[in-house]
Amino acid sequence: MVVTLGCGDACPVRPGRRYLDWELPDLAGLDIQSARAVRDALTARIDVLVRELLPDRTPIG
Repeated sequence: MVVTLGCGDACPVRPGRRYLDWELPDLAGLDIQSARAVRDALTARIDVLVRELLPDRTPIG
């Protein structure tokens, strides 16, 4: 499993791997409230991915 953050076709691809490209805003220049919103969105996506990959486990956090 390879998760990239908005690099799309610019990222190298290794055959036989599953890829997810999560487009999220760059944190550079964001105010703290916006940066926290990005953090929370990333946490939510990770939790969904963990439940998908490990359905018998509870996410940490």
